Amino acid sequence: MPLKKSPSIAYWLGNNLYLNMTNRCPNNCYFCIRNFKNGVGNFNLKLPKEPSTREVLDELLKVLNRKNWSEIVFCGFGEPLERLDCVLEVTRWLRKHYGKPISIRVDTNGQGLLLNKNREIITGLKAAGVDKISVSLNAHDKGTYNQVCRPKFENAFESILEFIEQAKRKLDVEITAVAIPEVNTLRISDFAHQLGVKFRLREYIPCSW
Repeated sequence: MPLKKSPSIAYWLGNNLYLNMTNRCPNNCYFCIRNFKNGVGNFNLKLPKEPSTREVLDELLKVLNRKNWSEIVFCGFGEPLERLDCVLEVTRWLRKHYGKPISIRVDTNGQGLLLNKNREIITGLKAAGVDKISVSLNAHDKGTYNQVCRPKFENAFESILEFIEQAKRKLDVEITAVAIPEVNTLRISDFAHQLGVKFRLREYIPCSW
């Protein structure tokens, strides 16, 4: 199907409903899908402006009862924790008003501690009703991370590890990595085992998107 012209805040893949609230990200990963496409499936995810929390909820209401979703996931063409307050407000709204049991997940690059300094991020996410955190680590060491993810924060890799350590105490956490040539995915898998969290490998299809 052709890509929709108007950008989507709420979109879906399979039985998961996703929320695309920002296109901002502190990384500039060379393998990021937004370098090659304007969206996923037939959904355009290039936002001309960031939606307000009210606009996110309005779009959510249009599709929330479309089917029995397996998960609601904060994930789009940017880093959701760039908009922590919006994530918290939408999650609280869902827990209060959505009558069905549902898993709520945040897909993140794990730099929330750097983006939201002096805030109790994990405690806030847990209290709002987030169940799961999926951290896109994408590297087995700092040098590789800086090479492939090109973060704006010098201490990004160290902060991600601290984020994972904090998150695993209160939430279901997984580490993911894209299968790119520079990354030793076996080392990341071992890394996840040592940290006591799950690991999931994601497919990389170079420049054919």
